[in-house]
Amino acid sequence: MISLRQRIVWASLLGSAALASSGAFAQAPAATTTPAAPAAAVAQADTPAAPKAQHKRMDPAQRMERMKEHRAKRLAALKDKLKLSAAQESAWTTYTTANQPPAGARPQRMDRAEFAKLTTPERLERMQTRQAERSAMFAKRAEATKTFYAALSADQKKTFDAETVHAGGHGHRGHDGHRGHDGQRDAAPVKS
Repeated sequence: MISLRQRIVWASLLGSAALASSGAFAQAPAATTTPAAPAAAVAQADTPAAPKAQHKRMDPAQRMERMKEHRAKRLAALKDKLKLSAAQESAWTTYTTANQPPAGARPQRMDRAEFAKLTTPERLERMQTRQAERSAMFAKRAEATKTFYAALSADQKKTFDAETVHAGGHGHRGHDGHRGHDGQRDAAPVKS
């Protein structure tokens, strides 16, 4: 298994080699070109590179819409896999309603400059208030999930457990940890 440090070293070496070889190729044709060719090369060098689409930030409204579509697809797939009975439909509706993101956009974060103007106790109070709001939302979702789970059969509970095991693991550091080509977690390193 290659460690992260080794990957970085290899990437640096490959990048340096590619840069060195591209520099050599860029200099070789310049010596054999006609006087019109250097002007074209200078014109190309002066134009800024187009920003890559993957590095552009998505419009927040588009991002929210995309997240809603993704969530709706995930919930529809979960509902299909659970094969709910008519008697369980009301529990499903209660569960999905309670787990909806708050109405409207995400709460706007306070401007850093405005936050910096607050005293330390004021900042702590703001953070504590926000934490209490998040805890209340979590408690509501947890209670709705427990109630829905209680309405499921044993087979449905197994399916629900398997399908939702990674639901809480998504975060800023990546989604499901390190996965191999087959989608399985990498085995833990063996200590000797």
